[in-house]
This record gives sequence, C-alpha cells and structure tokens, in this order.
Amino acid sequence: MRLNSKGQVTIPAELRRKYALEEGDEVEVIEVGDSLRIVRSEGARRRGKRLTGHMRGRATTAMSTDELMELFRGE
Repeated sequence: MRLNSKGQVTIPAELRRKYALEEGDEVEVIEVGDSLRIVRSEGARRRGKRLTGHMRGRATTAMSTDELMELFRGE
C-alpha cells in the first residue's frame, strides 16, 4: 500500500471482505508501540443499521400494514 498526498491508504478488497468492512464504516487508527492498527470504532453502527435508522419514520402513506401487504403480494 502507498500513502497518498492526503494521508489516505486503500485497504485491499480481500481484507475488507475478511473483516466485513464496507464503505462508510467508521474505523480508528491507533498507535500500538511502534506500529499503527486500524480498528473498527467502538459503538459504530454497521451500514444496514445506519440505513434503516435514516429511513425510520419517513413513510408517508396512510395505508395500513395489511393494505400494503395486499398491494405487494398482488392479492
């Protein structure tokens, strides 16, 4: 890996998959002795939780759950 002019590095795709790191995940760089470690931020919400949290309470329909299920299922 090479550090770019902004101080950024790219984590290889294989390691992102192995550690389930996705775009938007929060990580920290910590110093351990004479090395640096990249660790997931404690309490950081995963991508799915962030997305559902963002969407929660935004529905604008007056339809009931039963009416929506009927619509989706085509019954």
